[in-house]
Amino acid sequence: MNTAATPPLPTRISVLGIGMMGFPMARRLCEAGCTVSVWNRSRAKAERLQAFGATVADTPAEAVAQADVVITLLEHGGVVQDVLFEQGAAQGLKAGALVVDMSSIQPRQAREHAERLALLGARHLDAPVSGGTVGAEQGTLAIMAGGSAADFAQALPVFELLGKAVHVGPHGAGQLAKLANQMIVGITIGAVAEALLLCEKGGADMARVKQAISGGFADSRILQVHGQRMVERDFAKRGAMAVQLKDMRNALATAAEVGFEAPITGLFEQLFAQGVEHGLADMDHSALFVELARRNGMV
Repeated sequence: MNTAATPPLPTRISVLGIGMMGFPMARRLCEAGCTVSVWNRSRAKAERLQAFGATVADTPAEAVAQADVVITLLEHGGVVQDVLFEQGAAQGLKAGALVVDMSSIQPRQAREHAERLALLGARHLDAPVSGGTVGAEQGTLAIMAGGSAADFAQALPVFELLGKAVHVGPHGAGQLAKLANQMIVGITIGAVAEALLLCEKGGADMARVKQAISGGFADSRILQVHGQRMVERDFAKRGAMAVQLKDMRNALATAAEVGFEAPITGLFEQLFAQGVEHGLADMDHSALFVELARRNGMV
């Protein structure tokens, strides 16, 4: 029988990056009774959390000064590096602080950040998430964590406020898992979009087709959620086309680093890139449907 005690919830938490995901995640931490300090490049976004008890800092270094756990939710690896090492967050950490990078970046970058933080006496987990804004609001995110088992155990009470976390391996492994997630999401969005468009082009009712194949082997959350967006032509941004393209490119870069051929991901990187070039960058990633419709003269 496992008699290990559950680690206590770290009560002093800093969140750097208060965007579509950062806001609901930081709000959940505030509502759980944590002492939360927040920073965002656009201060007004962070100030929305004052109503929930968060303290808004003027700089990343100020935000992290007293934190036991620092969560980063930033746009890409270059921004994470800038905020941590150029804007002073890493240098401002107290001794032994744990940095949990929940951004989606390249595994190589995650390993580099872990090494640089270790030289400063800080610890690191890469723990990207899946589940979108709905999962962030409801605390049902899938969290994929890379780093030491001991650091994962310390962060687990925090993760449990945000969703379900799995320790998948050493530094960088969390980002590898997120890339796998994004490869499957992006490719499946394309499969659903192409199949539904074929049905519409051939004269079938897309909504009825989606209903007919639900419950069969082709069913999936992508079919149910993104397929419904396609049926309704609702492409308001939840997960952006530009972000999906970034993730596909990160997957291809990582594949090249390890000598792995990923032709399917390569094809979909091109399709998402063309969609972005045609003005879909800030639409939901299900808007790949629009790009495929355009190619078939169906817009």
